[in-house]
Amino acid sequence: MVRLRLRRRGRTHDPFYDIVATDSRAKRDGRFVERIGYYNPMTQPSTISIDHARAIYWIDVGAQMSDTVRNILYYDGVLLRRALQRQGRLPEEIEQLVAEHRERVLKRYWRNKEKRAERKHRKAQAANQEAGSETSE
Repeated sequence: MVRLRLRRRGRTHDPFYDIVATDSRAKRDGRFVERIGYYNPMTQPSTISIDHARAIYWIDVGAQMSDTVRNILYYDGVLLRRALQRQGRLPEEIEQLVAEHRERVLKRYWRNKEKRAERKHRKAQAANQEAGSETSE
């Protein structure tokens, strides 16, 4: 069975992944049938580059996706593009909807990043106030 999954490259503490179509029995970094893109989690935001046509081809012929690759394909708009093509939408309309989807995903990324930073800041403030009240007693 063919699977779409990540193939690790890069140095220690600096991972870089290829998104590949491979036999499910092959090792993680072993043989693969075709490289359809790459994913770099070390950039802000993560860099994703995928050949949409090849990814859709592999999904259509029955390749199973790993959970991480499914998420990456969702973020990049491949799954949306496939659904719209199956509905018979025009290519211009598909491009516009995929571009809007990518924009929404990017805005969500930055909004969540700000929320995480804000929570971290509030937690640090609460810890400082607690530490200050203990020393005054």
